[in-house]
Amino acid sequence: MIAEVIVDIALSETDKIFDYEATGGVKAGQRVLVPFGPKMLEGFVIALKETTKYPDKLKKIVRPMDDFTAVTPEMLALMREFSLRQNLRYIDLLRLFLPVGLRGGVIKPVFTEFCRTTADYKELLDTVSTRARQQRACLEYLADKEIRKPELTNLFGQSAVSALVDRGYIEVYAVERMRTPETKGGAVKKPKLNDDQLKAVDEIVNGKGVFVLHGVTGSGKTEVYMHCIENALASGKTAIMLVPEISLTPQVFGLFRGRFGDRVAILHSGLSQGERFDEWRRLQNGEAKVAVGARSAIFAPLENVGLIIIDEEHDGSYISEGNPRYDTVEIAEFRAKYNGCPLVLGSATPSIESYYKAEKGQYKLLELPHRINNLLLPEMEIINMSEQLRIGNRDVFSTELKEALKNTVARREQALIFLNRRGYASFVMCKDCGFILKCRDCDISLTYHKEDNQLKCHYCGKRYEMIEECPVCHSKNIRQGRIGTEKVVAAVKELLPDANVLRMDNDTTTEKGSHQRILEAFVSGQADVLVGTQMIAKGHDFQNVTLVGILDADFSLYLSDYRSNERTFQLITQVAGRAGRAGKSGKVIIQTYTPKHYVFRYAAAYDYKGFFQKEKNSREVTKFPPFTNIVRILVTSTTDKRAMDTARLINEELKPVINEFKNDFVYYKGAKAPISRIQNKYRYQLLMRIKPQNYEEIKQRIFSVTNKYKGKELWVFTELNPQSLI
Repeated sequence: MIAEVIVDIALSETDKIFDYEATGGVKAGQRVLVPFGPKMLEGFVIALKETTKYPDKLKKIVRPMDDFTAVTPEMLALMREFSLRQNLRYIDLLRLFLPVGLRGGVIKPVFTEFCRTTADYKELLDTVSTRARQQRACLEYLADKEIRKPELTNLFGQSAVSALVDRGYIEVYAVERMRTPETKGGAVKKPKLNDDQLKAVDEIVNGKGVFVLHGVTGSGKTEVYMHCIENALASGKTAIMLVPEISLTPQVFGLFRGRFGDRVAILHSGLSQGERFDEWRRLQNGEAKVAVGARSAIFAPLENVGLIIIDEEHDGSYISEGNPRYDTVEIAEFRAKYNGCPLVLGSATPSIESYYKAEKGQYKLLELPHRINNLLLPEMEIINMSEQLRIGNRDVFSTELKEALKNTVARREQALIFLNRRGYASFVMCKDCGFILKCRDCDISLTYHKEDNQLKCHYCGKRYEMIEECPVCHSKNIRQGRIGTEKVVAAVKELLPDANVLRMDNDTTTEKGSHQRILEAFVSGQADVLVGTQMIAKGHDFQNVTLVGILDADFSLYLSDYRSNERTFQLITQVAGRAGRAGKSGKVIIQTYTPKHYVFRYAAAYDYKGFFQKEKNSREVTKFPPFTNIVRILVTSTTDKRAMDTARLINEELKPVINEFKNDFVYYKGAKAPISRIQNKYRYQLLMRIKPQNYEEIKQRIFSVTNKYKGKELWVFTELNPQSLI
């Protein structure tokens, strides 16, 4: 038997199928050790066949790496599909399917040794000398019990236990110890569904294809998910539940563990390698039936999948911008079709693309238009910050937000302050000569962090000492730019000296478990105000929050991105939905310099459908997705000239394609990337928008061109409908 093997090397030159003679029992999907040149390397068997074109050069597989099949037939099919569809390397896809610690044997199962008697302890005692007191005591202690070996040796000594083991009186055996992530919360009460929820559950469990579950914040989407999963499990099937943020995963995991017990496993990057390995193993061996996690959990090694759910489906974190680049929704659609099961895309603010497909009938639309128990959505007030400046208020907070914060804390209720920018100030500039401090390795301004008194690059992570004078003109007239979450915390403490304030952003959540600790402290009432970035905006159920303040609401409106209006609307709606969720009236104060922008008008009215129609019409006129597909070829190199020259060569090779399909290209331009250098790599791009009709053929032609350009210190990526165009 011949095995087709992909060798575990991340090089384009070796990302091809190699034939090996299969040893007995080798299966497709197994990891194997193979000779490759002078080395022994790990590889993946992706298929078995009877013959080979290279019988004289054939080498033998040394041995399987595991006693289980690491990659399921479904994942092998997914690998083949997306290597073509997205131009991804086999090995990059195969690595997605496995926990990091499995490759290279970095993480292995952990075993605990237990001891038990091999016969009735009374019979054994009769043959042990009365002078061997520790041995006799040890046997009496074991009696009908099974005890951990370390505990036994600690009580009776190593020599006594070893003597009994050597004589065959005690058997030592190993039990695998699973490194299960800690879960907070107990059994979850199962509430009665309302009519809208019942209709949604019925449609999903009795249907197939893709469902868009459009439900306002607090409408009970999670309970719909749990009922549908319950139905899948009762039918002997498995389920996948995805959430966008790591901060949400422990909360959702706790809810699902409370309902489904040990049948739930969690997968996300915040786990230790050992925890992730063991949770993956529980899913792989069938012990766990439900995978809960962030983006990567879509590759959970479950078979017979009966349901896939993507909560907050609009969220940009479901798009992988690193290598390999993939769209989680596309992967989920493939898995749902492969298993013949429904895929549910849930959101209070569905992406324009998803809602458009629902409008066209490609997806099925389900709606939850009311909050549970008919609770009212919070009242929104839009504050014109230009008027605040005119009346002399130059503070972080408007007079209305200041008053609302004071009243909320006085009532012993809680407030959220949202600002999607961390740090203390977004840039540091010399007022005299205009010099702005930038990162040495990235073409981006540095952010000031007052707590550390450091300047940080939010792209490469480099840190610099804060300056006291301009390095160019030596002026001490230094200005700090737009505020970040760190400065907002200082402003809250100045306004409310006795209030307890927590901050939740990328700077405060670097340690393992930090997301959960901050959220638990806030939920338990240890803080009056939570200040944070978008990680506080999604999915959290804060029962005592009655006020939400949104600062610099128009910040994301003017980014050079066709999705800027959509993202602003989504963020406002999502963060507003954290208020007034437990019967108390909620209020949302939006601070903006452009109060008449249509995004705020639709957001304040909770009018998603009105916003969708306005945005859809705008994109149809300007020919942006979903009416076209965006393709970006990103060329990066450690030298500016090589990146630029490569981009020019690709441009020349694409000209025949553009001429052949000139009616399909609505836009095409080559230039420096908006951020021309990141991590000391120079960046150029070719950006194009292509009509849907011949898109698949054009895409493959583009791949055939870009695949030629590989080399040392040169990287060429073809991005399809990327989330970011920086």
